[in-house]
Amino acid sequence: MTRVAAALALAGLVVATALVAREGAATVFEALAATGAGVVWSSALHAVPMTLNARAWKHLVGGGGRRRTLGFFTWLVWVREAVNGLLPVARVGGEVAAARLMIRRGVPAGPAVASLAGDTTISLATQGLFTLVGLALLAGRGGSSVLARAGGLSLAVAAAVVAILAVVLRKGLFETLGRVARAVAGGRLERLALGGRRTDRALRAVSRRPRRVLGCAAWQLAGWLAGAGEICVWLVLLGVGFRPYDAVVIEALVQAASSAAFVVPGALGVQEGAFLALGTAVGLPPDVSLALALFRRARDLIVFVPALLLWQGQEGRSLFAARE
Repeated sequence: MTRVAAALALAGLVVATALVAREGAATVFEALAATGAGVVWSSALHAVPMTLNARAWKHLVGGGGRRRTLGFFTWLVWVREAVNGLLPVARVGGEVAAARLMIRRGVPAGPAVASLAGDTTISLATQGLFTLVGLALLAGRGGSSVLARAGGLSLAVAAAVVAILAVVLRKGLFETLGRVARAVAGGRLERLALGGRRTDRALRAVSRRPRRVLGCAAWQLAGWLAGAGEICVWLVLLGVGFRPYDAVVIEALVQAASSAAFVVPGALGVQEGAFLALGTAVGLPPDVSLALALFRRARDLIVFVPALLLWQGQEGRSLFAARE
């Protein structure tokens, strides 16, 4: 962890702790504790959005066989979310880990990286659409103009990122990077330039299949909505009356805020602040809003820690086998 990441994580932790303390730590934790084992079994429901995202990625790649099963893509999504959600990697380390797992499974490097780049770009685009839905619902119920502006800013950032990615990927980003590396380091990195060319060709092949792109987007949107379903379950466990579209507002804009704060490890502090602001905007008591934030943190630990342990165990076995 770099010093900057450590400082941001510490600052976020201080903010999160201060928010809970301000609203009454005892009240917040009592609300969470009242759900009992619900924290554990409801966390398992995160398998639904992960599987939907895996289905989206698999649909984009196409084909079948041992290398491209839904189970394998679900494992990739699980590791990718775990790394991005729990480690200080600015939400990109998960993609690196997933690419490594694909290549180890026998998928050529070019198609593996291309599928990741395509899936990530489409994910940003669908998140932008989901954010737009959340903003529309918030505006429809007379939500805070400050929250609407913040959500709009996050949407604008996402749209700009998608546009930039679409342009640079179309222009042959990976081959260009390979050429730069070759120019700096000479012939030693010739293979990197060739690999970049193959990756760009694979990515262009993906973009020429609009049905796959649209199908991937549809499955991803289903995954975003499934995340709102998790919030509905948590509100039921907390015994709070709510309207389902309020859960969509909270999920859409909390996700947007967390993505915009990608430099903060785990969006510490940012996520808690977003839950508090959005929960209040849709009429939830502050202690319930923060209990939702703690539900999310507990879910991440319960779901993602096992993925990290399994992934590191797999990495260790591979390293040990390579040394024999």
